[in-house]
Amino acid sequence: MLTVDFARLPVGPGTRVLDLGCGGGRHAFEVLRRGADVIAFDMDQSELDNVAAMFAAMDKAGEVPPGATGQTVQGTALDMPFEDGGFDRVIAAEVLEHIPDDMTAMREIFRVLKPGGTAAITVPSFLPERICWALDEDYHTAPGGHVRIYTLAELSAKLKSTGFEIGPHHHAHGLHAPYWWIKCAVGVNNDDHPLAKAYHELLVWDIMKRPAATRIAEAVLNPIIGKSVVLYVRKP
Repeated sequence: MLTVDFARLPVGPGTRVLDLGCGGGRHAFEVLRRGADVIAFDMDQSELDNVAAMFAAMDKAGEVPPGATGQTVQGTALDMPFEDGGFDRVIAAEVLEHIPDDMTAMREIFRVLKPGGTAAITVPSFLPERICWALDEDYHTAPGGHVRIYTLAELSAKLKSTGFEIGPHHHAHGLHAPYWWIKCAVGVNNDDHPLAKAYHELLVWDIMKRPAATRIAEAVLNPIIGKSVVLYVRKP
């Protein structure tokens, strides 16, 4: 399930990409499939071990174009172990809302991006996120949880003050917001609730089958209740 639109963040052979806070690696895998060189970067070594194993499996299955490379690096977004201007693209998907000192992380993204390079920054959208916070305190108070709710205006202003040129934006995952509202209503850790399980099965089916009906529904819902907002920024 991709949040970033790679038509707006083109990658390919010869492109060096940083997937900051890669988590399970969903964007890193897509970047590698497109023939770019990607570094999956995260604090969680167990996540990185899984990503590295998938990189190896993709290579063995012939899914990696010739010359493309996938690596994992552990570290913090507040002090990344990379040279200035080392990346053509940076992806920071659902990362900044977890970081108390988000401005330092933004400055680090700016530092490691090449002049003329583009970053895709995604965070939870204001309205769906605000509803989740209201429904269940555990949603945002658990260790490693979300520490802030961004408006698009705040996110844009902070990135602009860092030095970025602000580009287009869009919303994603309109079908996922109701799932999280259900989860928060029944208890965010209550994975066995029948309603939560049923909706989760619907989402898995949608991801696997991608039927036209749900694609149309999500396109309609995204601008209204899209779970994520994606902002594309450029380093001058």
